Amino acid sequence: MTPYDLVLTPRGVRFQGRLYPCSIGKGGIRTDKREGDGATPVGTHQIVGMLYRPDRIDQPAPWAVPIGPHDLWSDASGQRDYNLQVRAPYAHSHERLRRADPLYDLVLITDWNWPVAEAGKGSAIFIHQWRRPGYPTEGCIAFGRDHLHKIARTIQPGARLIVPEL
Repeated sequence: MTPYDLVLTPRGVRFQGRLYPCSIGKGGIRTDKREGDGATPVGTHQIVGMLYRPDRIDQPAPWAVPIGPHDLWSDASGQRDYNLQVRAPYAHSHERLRRADPLYDLVLITDWNWPVAEAGKGSAIFIHQWRRPGYPTEGCIAFGRDHLHKIARTIQPGARLIVPEL
């Protein structure tokens, strides 16, 4: 374990000696994650990227990449670019990264089913801002805005999100 790892516990995520409340997927924690099940996958997931909205927040870390108006994330299982960042126009199923709400103003990307995705295994396990405390995600880990920003300023590329079977 490194000092930059995020470890999910029944009471929140432990990071650098602190416990941060978080939300997980509405489908619970699963060892058999599937596309659309709303579950957070068990495992050790490396942090492989950070995205941010430059029109809303300052760059949180030197390695953070801005989200542009045409940036999307493919959740089109079976497509060659499944579970990859793509750009509009994009004819297949996708999620907008530049959302009207603040959920994706700051996003840490994990390597779940990435970079070569297995069809149907699930896409886009991100770490992002929650809607409100306790409100479940579609499988991601979500934090309050201030906690997410604090983590993003400190975390390093290659850190891990560790999701044990709880």
